[in-house]
Amino acid sequence: MKLSDELIMLQKSVGKFVKSEIEPIAEEMDKEDKWPDGMWKKLGDLGVLGSSVPESYGGSGLGSFAQVVIAEEIAKYSAAISLSYIAHSNLCMHNLYKNGNDEQRSKYLPGLCSGEKIGALGLTEPGAGSDAVSIQTSAKRSGDNYILNGSKTFITNGPQADVVIVYAKTDKEKGSGGITAFLVEKQFPGFSASKPFEKMGHRGSKTSELFFEDCLVPAKNILGKENEGVKVMMSGLDIERVVVAAIALGLAEGAFRESVKYAKERKQFGKEISNFQLVQAMLADMYTSIEAARLLIYDAAMQADEGQKINLQAAAAILFTAEATTKITLDAIQIHGGYGYMLEYPVNRYLRDAKLYEIGAGTSEVRRLIIARGILGVETF
Repeated sequence: MKLSDELIMLQKSVGKFVKSEIEPIAEEMDKEDKWPDGMWKKLGDLGVLGSSVPESYGGSGLGSFAQVVIAEEIAKYSAAISLSYIAHSNLCMHNLYKNGNDEQRSKYLPGLCSGEKIGALGLTEPGAGSDAVSIQTSAKRSGDNYILNGSKTFITNGPQADVVIVYAKTDKEKGSGGITAFLVEKQFPGFSASKPFEKMGHRGSKTSELFFEDCLVPAKNILGKENEGVKVMMSGLDIERVVVAAIALGLAEGAFRESVKYAKERKQFGKEISNFQLVQAMLADMYTSIEAARLLIYDAAMQADEGQKINLQAAAAILFTAEATTKITLDAIQIHGGYGYMLEYPVNRYLRDAKLYEIGAGTSEVRRLIIARGILGVETF
């Protein structure tokens, strides 16, 4: 699938930035589990944070396909930075623009586009992961405010976020019909974040719990309408799956790149291991899986920008790409042999990062259910 001239220019621009600003620090970021100083401002200056937001709010208005291209390019060298980028640009900003009113857009989007402010999404809870509509965080009306109580977990950008889209139950009797989305600022009374979690992968991308203890949120900060939070939630899940799949795609491309390089350099039995047919077979399978994943992701992104429904396409794209990426990174370790098991080689980082994509944005099992129910015409909710 050929990219438009505009997306090719974007791809080259981001690729150049990644080579100069991200590749040199990717390994250190992983080892120290530290977010790079000034990275949010650099991403803002590059103009990628608001790729799906119109220029009138500080974005570039390039659409969802642009987010896919950006996420893929960044993830070729750092899935951690790409993940935080997507949590900010897609999970927070895209949902805010799509569902917010003009006052909310004008207040939050310019700072998020510039990188001055950092965004996140608060959905997952200790007892509600794949079963997102079972959230227990509550919100009760009190005059011109709502009082939120509960917690969220596994929140990317949680410790850094200035504004978080938070889902809470405003009417527990209505089940999924009683959920409301709120825009919560970090300075609101009763809101706090835990210390960052220690993770096996995506180190440097900060993840934490969020706590709401009688957290006071103005009623004007409802995103969408009261008790219609599921509409907000579902409106963003499909494109979320596509752009998250793009991270896995970039990650797979990085593992493939390192494998080809190593296979050409490493000698055994008097010749480079790239001459061995079983190594060639692994490289061929890697390439084939990457290209198949790319077509699934790009096709879904293109359809999304055309306004088409992509429920099945998005689930298929992330299901295939995530599982293919895990296999590709395992083969990358195999090609590197003993050196692949050493921390000094980046392929071990790619493997540690890869597993998340079979879990996050809906597990592989949930994705299969979505696809099957779509084929059979069965309602998901």
